[in-house]
Amino acid sequence: MDTLERIRAKIAEVEAKLADLKIAERELLALGSAPSRAPAPAPAPTPARETKGKPGRKPKAAPGPRQTIGAAITDALGDQSALSVAEIAARIEATGRSIDKRSISYSLQAMKKQGRVKASDGNWMLAKPRA
Repeated sequence: MDTLERIRAKIAEVEAKLADLKIAERELLALGSAPSRAPAPAPAPTPARETKGKPGRKPKAAPGPRQTIGAAITDALGDQSALSVAEIAARIEATGRSIDKRSISYSLQAMKKQGRVKASDGNWMLAKPRA
């Protein structure tokens, strides 16, 4: 195995772990877990300043939490028999999110190691869950 390939594989593993940690963090936040220590007292309120935006511009809406690449891939594969990386990228783009093929490929490799997807002739599909 080439050094560059090992580095790419390690990056894919780290990205997969990071994605799993982000999902776990969102789940913990959704559960509303109690803080482990008493919160610090809130600072005294300061008078609110009125912000002036440029005329004719609407304020940006706060974006919701972004879906992980693995979750986007899982949604794209859905109940499909098998899709190529390009087809997966097209399905993800159709949902309004742009992820380059290289990132999708790295995530697929990491998901394969985790047993979440499998590949056959360059096409990817969800692995059947074990009973």
